[in-house]
Amino acid sequence: MKTTFIACLMLCFNIASAQLSVRNNAYVFVNDQVLFVEDDVNLEETTAKLYLRSEAQLLQGTGTTGNSGQGELSVYQNGNVNQWAYNYWCSPVGGILAINSVNNNFRINQLDDPLLSTPSLIDSNDSAFTTGYNGTTNPLTISDRWLYSFVSSDQYSQWIYLGDSGDLAPGLGFTMKGSGTASLGSTDYDFRGKPNNGTIANPVAAGDFTLIGNPYPSAMDSAAFVHDPQNQAAITGTLFYWDQRADDAFTQSHVLQDYVGGYSEYTINAAGTVITTAHAVFFTYDENDNMYSLPPGPSAAGTKLGRRYIPIGQGFMVEGSTGTSGTVRAKNAHRVYEKEGTNSQFFRTSNPGLNYQNNGLSEVPDDYKRFRVNIDFTVGESQYTRQVVLNFHDSATMGFDYGLELSRSDNYDSDAYFTLDGKAYSGQAYAFDEALTIPLVVDIEEQQPLRFRIFDIQNFDDSQGIYIHDIEDDLYVDLRTQNYDLNIEPGNYTNRFEIVFTPGTTLNIDDFEVSDLTIHQDNNIHQLSIINPNGLDVKAIEVFDVAGKRMLNNIYDSVLNRYQLSTVDLSDGVYIVNVTSNNNTVKSEKIIVKH
Repeated sequence: MKTTFIACLMLCFNIASAQLSVRNNAYVFVNDQVLFVEDDVNLEETTAKLYLRSEAQLLQGTGTTGNSGQGELSVYQNGNVNQWAYNYWCSPVGGILAINSVNNNFRINQLDDPLLSTPSLIDSNDSAFTTGYNGTTNPLTISDRWLYSFVSSDQYSQWIYLGDSGDLAPGLGFTMKGSGTASLGSTDYDFRGKPNNGTIANPVAAGDFTLIGNPYPSAMDSAAFVHDPQNQAAITGTLFYWDQRADDAFTQSHVLQDYVGGYSEYTINAAGTVITTAHAVFFTYDENDNMYSLPPGPSAAGTKLGRRYIPIGQGFMVEGSTGTSGTVRAKNAHRVYEKEGTNSQFFRTSNPGLNYQNNGLSEVPDDYKRFRVNIDFTVGESQYTRQVVLNFHDSATMGFDYGLELSRSDNYDSDAYFTLDGKAYSGQAYAFDEALTIPLVVDIEEQQPLRFRIFDIQNFDDSQGIYIHDIEDDLYVDLRTQNYDLNIEPGNYTNRFEIVFTPGTTLNIDDFEVSDLTIHQDNNIHQLSIINPNGLDVKAIEVFDVAGKRMLNNIYDSVLNRYQLSTVDLSDGVYIVNVTSNNNTVKSEKIIVKH
């Protein structure tokens, strides 16, 4: 009799998309399907259950009743790290509490150990917890030493300890180390509780990071989440996914200074057609956030990338927009049915409609261009790579392009990055022009070899050069044909390296002269200098803010070797300098003014 009731109930809901109510001893078992409920799910008594199995997911519509009852939903997720490494999580369920309470706090002791060998796939045991360093897989034992949340901070020391019974607000994420001693972990967890539903809001602070995630028992579309108008006002648009190495004797450790990990950065355009990512750079830390040397070897680069659809249980960091505090929101409108497997896996999801290369990087549409530059650092015996990415599209501006640019989670003593409004970026976007000059800041902690390499060139003509310009040595290197290697002294190189598309040696005479101009902002003396070694007949020098307002306009009727303009009256920020010759050839370049 119960089997007939369940089958009828599931059939009704697949057709009618109506409210779902499960009573008494009954349960609904959904296998490899989507269950859509327009309004609320009512799991009335403690014995009422809803099981999602084999990539089944629950979607809910625009109803505002909220889920109710004292029964529980059960959904599996697989952790993919071993006992030395962290996954970032976000629970799709909350506590049961009162019948009509909705979106309740979650406790990690709600995670169960699924009994996957049972025919019904509905049974599980309570997880065990240990105060020891290591968890185990069978039976599932979780070390509660590594259970933390992170709310509105930019300091490593601000992690908040949860343990197995600490309350965690819905939508907030938590860290948990995996189980097992293999190089790569694989542990199944059974989330059990009242399913989250509707809008779930969490505060974010300007310039601070907060660990949140996908709070639903379904996948979530990152394009809908990132470009929700309320979220656009609250966060930078970059999602930060933790990636940690723990596959060898160097990295299989619970000692903080031995950790080798970093954040993979991710954003997406509003249409969902352009995903921009940058791999994590692996570093180690001590208790005071100081960097330790990495072990040598080729595995010291990030391997994981976030993709469009955020799977059940996935946690990630967001950064509050600078200037004001706000609220980041997850909504039912962001939810989608996207199964894991070929098209979606925990922290390395894919999605139909986008093409991916063999190396796992997404391809941009035909009206976009893209390339990446790998900058290799060698500090002592340690080697690591920082990857930066440039997108080009007619819609891009000289200011910040939300959904096309990657804000940086942190910089290191030896690092490379773009800058805008005093903030570091791993990725920027421009409208392509052969006259573009794109400054690349390089910080060097100690004397070392430095290498620039190009990667992932998309939609550029074969004849279009992509050059690193070393201004100090007046050297152009086409990265499409060779790497650029040099030995570099310690320093903060803000005006030495830039990416250009036409070298001075192959331009026509007018462009050659313009390319020989050097535009330099000296913030120590609040002065903009234009160095004119070839005696180009400069007609005008204009300075614009990123909104296009002209801030300075100097007209010249004589040729000088050096033109100097005071920037003492300009506010801190990014400006565009246009230098126009007498024959109307223009050189345009970004500068940063900082008092």
